[in-house]
Amino acid sequence: MQFSRNRLYRALAVSAAFAFTAPAMAELSPEEVAKLGTELTPVGANPNANDDGTIPAWTGGLTSPPEGWDPKQGYIDPFPQDDVKFTITGDNLDQYRDKLSAGQIALLEKYDNFRMPVYETRRTAALPQRVYDTIKAESPDVKLEGFGIKNLDGANVPFPIPENGLEAIWNHNVRYLGGGVERQYHWFPVQGDGDFYKVGFLEKRIFDENMDRQSENRLLNYTAKYTSPPTLEGTVQLVHEPIDQVEEVRSAWIYNVGQRRVRRAPDLAYDNANDGTEGIRITDQFDAYNGAPDRYNWKLVGKKEIYVPYNAYKLSDKSLNYEKDILRTNTINSDLMRYELHRVWVVEATLREDSSHIYGKRTFYLDEDSWNVLMEDAYDTRGDLWRVAIHPVIQFYDVLVPWYRANIYHDLNNGSYLVSNLANEIDEPWEFGAKGRYIEFQPDALRRSGR
Repeated sequence: MQFSRNRLYRALAVSAAFAFTAPAMAELSPEEVAKLGTELTPVGANPNANDDGTIPAWTGGLTSPPEGWDPKQGYIDPFPQDDVKFTITGDNLDQYRDKLSAGQIALLEKYDNFRMPVYETRRTAALPQRVYDTIKAESPDVKLEGFGIKNLDGANVPFPIPENGLEAIWNHNVRYLGGGVERQYHWFPVQGDGDFYKVGFLEKRIFDENMDRQSENRLLNYTAKYTSPPTLEGTVQLVHEPIDQVEEVRSAWIYNVGQRRVRRAPDLAYDNANDGTEGIRITDQFDAYNGAPDRYNWKLVGKKEIYVPYNAYKLSDKSLNYEKDILRTNTINSDLMRYELHRVWVVEATLREDSSHIYGKRTFYLDEDSWNVLMEDAYDTRGDLWRVAIHPVIQFYDVLVPWYRANIYHDLNNGSYLVSNLANEIDEPWEFGAKGRYIEFQPDALRRSGR
């Protein structure tokens, strides 16, 4: 791969600086690999029920749609018979405090309308068998060098038996999402007084395996076009996302419809705010977490049983109206959420002394069955809890992809929040398995796309 001189110097400097604090990690032993699909699930989770049976055994996940399902319906609830077992509120949270995150406790204490309806736990996460086979075949060779990842061919779970927090967050960053997806959705920044506006987004995310021409060290190619509001309509982003982001930094461009020109966008990374988010969500919080992890020290705290947002199919209901049914002041309609008791990996990220970021510390809660980040507690540089992210997942049962039904970001300081990935008022179904052409993801294609 061709490097500019500045990029080469930067990569060498970063690798050298981190070589002492993040040494190369050992690959999995044959004995550990043999546990995948036997003592552990194919992605490294504990397949057994917990001691009291409140978390069931994993038996393969949800691998088919409900009978008679049509994609035009959206992702309907496969468990319509499930009732709320109990609801956690600010009044009774002490009964459940040991199974809540710091962020959930803060939201329950701050907002009367933030409630957590708890349902039966259903371990629905499932991936295609070929992905399981790839995980087992590749994991003995994948390793970390500094903050970068080596010997990974494509999206899967490179570290099914993680030794540290960095390996765990890499599992989230490069997890399998169907090879490619083309989707349209809306997000809403909602101010503390309840005022909001709608942002439309048309996104195409194609992993290298689904491109007509593969690129060295490329995880995915990404374009996104704003379809509303009028002030952003026609603006287009382009991202080339590398696998090893220490060896090669993310390349990004943006087409500004007002200026009618394409320019480099180095601010599409780390803690820079995105257009149309009012600063509530920063770039590396898109998709719960993304990008180079080199500004933090990562600690794997361990596993914990926590009530997390899971199987949130009610948020898929195409009969829902955004304004009337979903959006509320300070939080979305709590009746549309579903929480279940699951085992999660708890990962703490602490800002490195030689780095800068608006968050001084972050705690991530990763689903053991899918490696999706389900929640995040983000602290400012003084150590105060500032923002809380909640990411309800569903199993996209026709394509075997466990992914987000919504992403919700709360700002505790001013009562605002942002909810993203809503598609209730969009007719077109999301297209998984989408393919891409190399020419579509080049900077000179942005201007045509914007028009």
